Amino acid sequence: MTAETWLRKKAGAWAARTTSRDAGEVFLGQRRVYIVPSGAGVGFAALLLVLLIGSINYSLGLGFALTFTAGACALVDMISTWRNLAHLHLAAGRAPSVFAGEEAQFELLLVNRTGRERYAIGVEFDGSGTAAHMADVPARGTARVTLSMPTERRGWLRSPRVRLSTRFPLGLFRAWCYWQPELKALVYPAPEAVAPPLPTSGAGRGEGPGRGGEDDFAGVRSYQAGDPLRRLAWRQIARLDQELGGQLATKHFEGGAAEQLVIDFALLAPQLDLELRLSRMARWVLDAEQRALPYAFHLGAEQFDAALGAAHQAACLHALALFGGGR
Repeated sequence: MTAETWLRKKAGAWAARTTSRDAGEVFLGQRRVYIVPSGAGVGFAALLLVLLIGSINYSLGLGFALTFTAGACALVDMISTWRNLAHLHLAAGRAPSVFAGEEAQFELLLVNRTGRERYAIGVEFDGSGTAAHMADVPARGTARVTLSMPTERRGWLRSPRVRLSTRFPLGLFRAWCYWQPELKALVYPAPEAVAPPLPTSGAGRGEGPGRGGEDDFAGVRSYQAGDPLRRLAWRQIARLDQELGGQLATKHFEGGAAEQLVIDFALLAPQLDLELRLSRMARWVLDAEQRALPYAFHLGAEQFDAALGAAHQAACLHALALFGGGR
């Protein structure tokens, strides 16, 4: 283990004990930025020592000049490396909702309110083992960095601790800091890959399964085998590019003979695994939205009337993600 690695581990352990979750914008003052010599810096210091000893032994005037000039450059590099990271402001951005199995995206903002540009700042999750995202922050500007993290289970996923580091300009020193942003992403249950047909109930059985009445127009859904040609939604079809995977669309009606689509947790077989039932409901929600079929949603205390649209879908998936505490 190198001296640099040992010092970084000790500083990281100390920071973990003393740093709590940071709410709002964070300012990187003197006490939050650490700096140690890098591997190259340790080698450079050894070289300076050899030059100094040689200059003393042989009384080399030019040797002294070279040694002290190189040492002064190292000191300037140490100050420049620290200033490249210090006095930045850090703020949490957005964390969009994702489905379990996808990667959560955490947006982080590096705000520079000084007149000095910052270069080659690495941003990464502490302990992730992945390559850091490099960012340059312009003077009086902002840099946006998005870090990804795999998801496995539904519920809230909080951002891990973030490490910012830099070796600019010469690489003889490494400056870094830790930041625990108050940022979390909502993880929905992974939709079931192959789910049963959408559950429908009502008085529409007289016209055969899957048939709706023709009293009120309810929306547009994807074409299914057996749909009458007179129900094709030609206006929507004309907007689709078949070369890009466009599909035929059919008008959907509701009326006296229409079936009602209800996605109800209580109607699922209780012997099924809880997560499987939630995944199945997530698949049905997506299918109903894709087919433009208004649907009611029942999940414990969450009771939503039949509706359609992005807000209704988000509310249903939110309830699924946090059902039972969201783990």
